[in-house]
This record gives sequence, C-alpha cells and structure tokens, in this order.
Amino acid sequence: MKNIDRIYIDGVFVAPHGTELFDLHNPATARVIGRVRLGDVVDTHAAIAAAKRAFPAFSRTTKADRIAMLNRLADALEARTADLTEAVIEEYGAPLSRASWMADYAVSVFRLAAQTLETYDFTRQIGSARVTMEPLGVVGLITPWNANPGFIANKLAMVVASGSTCVIKPSEMSAIQTQIVTEALHEAGLPAGVFNIVNGRGDVVGAELSNSPDIAKISFTGSTATGRAILRASAETFKRVTLELGGKSPMVILDDADFAVAIPFALGAGYANSGQACIAGTRILVPESRLAEFEAGIKEAVSAVKSGDPRNPETAIGPMVSQRQWDCVQSYIRKGCEEGATLLAGGEGRPDGTADGWFVKPTIFSNVSNDMTIARDEIFGPVLAIIPYASDEQAIAIANDTDYGLHAYVAGCDEIRARAVADRIIAGRVIVNAAPMEMSAPFGGFKHSGIGRENGVFGLEAYLEPKAVMG
Repeated sequence: MKNIDRIYIDGVFVAPHGTELFDLHNPATARVIGRVRLGDVVDTHAAIAAAKRAFPAFSRTTKADRIAMLNRLADALEARTADLTEAVIEEYGAPLSRASWMADYAVSVFRLAAQTLETYDFTRQIGSARVTMEPLGVVGLITPWNANPGFIANKLAMVVASGSTCVIKPSEMSAIQTQIVTEALHEAGLPAGVFNIVNGRGDVVGAELSNSPDIAKISFTGSTATGRAILRASAETFKRVTLELGGKSPMVILDDADFAVAIPFALGAGYANSGQACIAGTRILVPESRLAEFEAGIKEAVSAVKSGDPRNPETAIGPMVSQRQWDCVQSYIRKGCEEGATLLAGGEGRPDGTADGWFVKPTIFSNVSNDMTIARDEIFGPVLAIIPYASDEQAIAIANDTDYGLHAYVAGCDEIRARAVADRIIAGRVIVNAAPMEMSAPFGGFKHSGIGRENGVFGLEAYLEPKAVMG
C-alpha cells in the first residue's frame, strides 16, 4: 500500500493543509493499492505565492540557463524511467509497450523544448520597433489521468523555456506516477518556486487556479465540459488559456486503399492507449463499394487484438482507468445496439480470462450513421464505429460533421489524392498513411477540441506575449 502524503511547494516536499484521502486503484485488479492526501485551497494559495515570488528572478534567466535546466530535467527523469514505467502499468493499466513509451516521451519533451529554445529569437526587429517576447508570469497547469507524466513534462518544459513559473494540478488518480515525476524533477535542482505540484481535485485546486488573479494563464488537457468551465472562470481575470480537449477523430479509408495496410492502421489509431486517447480514430469511414470486404478484414484482424493483463507483452488493450470509466464505456456499447448499429466484434462485458479488473472487449460497430450517439460522443474506450460513404465529397462532409476537430487520419494508395482529402478535413492534425508523429509540430484542435496549440515554437509562444518598444 503506497501512501502519498506530501505535495511540492517552493522547492520542498511538505504535508498538505488538506486532509482528504483519495484511494488509488490498480485497474487490472480493481484493488486499492494506495492513498493520496489531497491539497486544498490553502495549499493552492501557498503554491501560487511561491511561484509568484520566483517569477521576477526566473524571468530574467538567460536562454542558456534555461536550456541547461531543461537538459537537467530530462536527465533526472530519464534516471527514473524504469520506476515510472512500472507506476504507469500499476496505476493506469497501460500495456507494457505503451507504458514504456509514456515514460520515454516524458523525457523526450524536455530535450525537444531545449532544442526549440536553441534556435528561438526572443527579440526581433519589426520596422522601427524592437519586439521582445516576454514570459507571462505564473501559469496553472492542469493535467489528465490518461497520460499524466507526459502532460506534466510537456507543459512544464514550455513554462521553463519561456521563463514563466507554474503551479501544476495533476490528476489525483495518477498520484503514484506524479510522485515519481516530482522526485525526479526535484533532483534537477531548479530554483525554488519555479514549479510547484499540488495533488487535488479539479473543483478545488483547479478551480482556485482558474479564479486566482495571480495566475496569468491556464494550460489544461481534459474534457470539453471541464474546459468550458475553465474558460468561463478565466474570463473574469482575462487569463490566457490553452485548452486541449476532446475528439471524435475520423479515419477516412479511401476506395483505393490497401486493406492489408489500412486495417492495422485503423485498429492502431482507434485502440491506441486502450482507446483512452483524445486523438483516437474512432469513426472509420469506409466506401460503400468495399464495405463487406473491409468488415470481413477488420473482423478477422480484431480477433487477434488482446485485451487483458497489461504485463503480458501480447496485450494491446489494457483496462479502463476506473469503474466509472468502465461503466461509461459499457453504456455506450449498449447504446450502439439500441440505436440499430451492427455489432461486428466485441460487445458488453469483460473479455474471456479477465474476471477481475476494468477490462473491455475490443468492440466494433458497423452500419453506423453519423447521427448515432456512438458517432457523436467521445467514448474514451476501445469502441469503433464504421460509417459507410458513397464518394470522397461525402466522406469529407461526414468527417467534418462533428463538434470536434482535434485529429484525423486518411488511408489511400494515391498519396496526392489522400493529401487532398486531408487538406479539407477540419482538424489540428491529420495523419496520412500511418506517417510518424512530428513531435515539434503544433498540437491542438479546432471547434470544441480546444483553443491554442502545444509543442515546438507554437507551444513556446503560447507562454509568451510580444512587447514592442519604439524610439
């Protein structure tokens, strides 16, 4: 049983003022494996005050200073990747390969931020004006449970690069992972108060960050509903916001696609991170002329997708993070059947051999219309919907007929045609034919998928304001 009873304020681990205890679970067994003592409003005020004190000196550090700090942060976290991988498996239930990737990603974003900083010019001449990019001040960072270490690292990296300071409110469901990350970051030896980490509830710590006049910006990753509440609260003090919210990403299979390639692409995009991913390609758009062929191929392929013990190297889909999330996913599977979609694979209940834990069968519906609930709502589980279409024009229309616009995928043998389709999809990122992610490219979405961008130069400038001096 792990007991986490410290938060991190002003460079030291301290007992929180808050007294609420929150149970931590192993999703693969549904058993309690620890407890975390949550911070409260008093703790949040103390963290904000520490970051505010640290800002004047830290904002004047040089680019070389910050590059060195970012590399120290990367080195310190890299030394704990084995511990972090284990924590991700135990507390979140990510399959082994995914957990390893998550730990490595958290390290890499610090190094990428350092590389971005090396070539970034904070001062530029525009006509007769000298324009400098100034750090914002104290930033509130709020991170989700589905990739908590990576989001902490990615957001913190850009805060440090910009010369701002911050208070981090991680998911209380990820406290074991957060503890390892915090211990590692502490070892990097940054000035006290530059980053502060308070475990706590969103409606307590998160709300206080959103309301505080001393917070200049909120960077939040999570649900659209929570993002909407943060935006409303932030408006009172004109906070800058970066909101990376939900998605209902289309996977457009063109009629010239090679299904031997497109089907694994579709399953990988849809089931990544056990389906608990904002970028999951959960709406698979398939040409009517090849629908039967695609259904046969994906049904065979999904039969080999293993949902179960995350420590088994063959497992592709781990458990849902909580009983609540498992119940939610089950309700959507029932809804798909009730609304008349064809259940092609999976369905309600747990997969064979998983009596314990919050496991979900890899599920695929076909003959889905884009107005069905399973085609509109972000399910956040391994549930995919095949939607037939008659022409490229209709496929593009269906792809864009959604409240979201975070991510999209296109598969087709004619690369020029596939790119032309990609260009017309309203999404912050589009992956064509399983191309690798470009880590420094901007990440964020259109419409209800959020405001602003993260990563690379776009992510850095989200924490900066231009100031023009003339004369």
